[in-house]
Amino acid sequence: MTNPHPPSSSSSSSSTTTSLLLSSVDSSNPSDHLEDMRFGRFVIPKASIFSRTALSAAFVNLRPIVPGHVLIMPQRIVPLMADLTTEEYTDMWLLVRQVQGMLQRHYNATAFNVAVQDGRAAGQSVPHVHVHILPRTEGDFQRNDDIYEALEEWAPRIDMVKERTSIDVPDDKDRVDRTLEMMAEEAATYRRLLEQSTR
Repeated sequence: MTNPHPPSSSSSSSSTTTSLLLSSVDSSNPSDHLEDMRFGRFVIPKASIFSRTALSAAFVNLRPIVPGHVLIMPQRIVPLMADLTTEEYTDMWLLVRQVQGMLQRHYNATAFNVAVQDGRAAGQSVPHVHVHILPRTEGDFQRNDDIYEALEEWAPRIDMVKERTSIDVPDDKDRVDRTLEMMAEEAATYRRLLEQSTR
C-alpha cells in the first residue's frame, strides 16, 4: 500500500482534487506502479486493480452481480464514509465518475446503480469503505429493485438468511468465484479503456 495514513482533512481547491485524480497510474505498464492492496482483511492482487489515484483504487469483482460490476475504495482502510478525509472522499467520487464513464461506453449501459453500504447495519460485508458500480440495461432484472437484494447478498454474512428471489441469482453455494486470470484479463481491458479515454 502506497500511503496507509494520508494527510488529515483540510480545505482543498478543485485543482488539488483534480491533480489527485490525474495522478492515476500509467495504465500502459500497470505492473510497474501497482502493488497488491488490502480491502479490509482481504488482499486484492495487483492484476485485479485497474486504476489507482493518490488516495483511491478501482478493482474488478470476484463475484460480479452484472457484467462490469466493479468496486472503488479509498486506499486507507476505514469502515465508514464519515471516517474519510475530505481529500479521500472527493478523490474516491472523482474516480467513481471516471470509471462509470468508461463502463458506460464499454457496456453500452443505459443506467447504473452506484451503491455504498455505509456500515454493518446497512449491509456492509467488508469494513472498508467501498462503492459498487453496476452497469445496467433495460430488462437485466425482472424487477428493477431486485438489484438491491442481489447487492445485499453479494458477500453474505453467516447470519443472513438467503431466500430465492424471482431473478436468476444463484445461491451462494452454487456461485463459483472467478479465477485470478479471468479477473486480471478484465482489469487489463478496463486499464486500456481508461488510458484511451484520457488521451
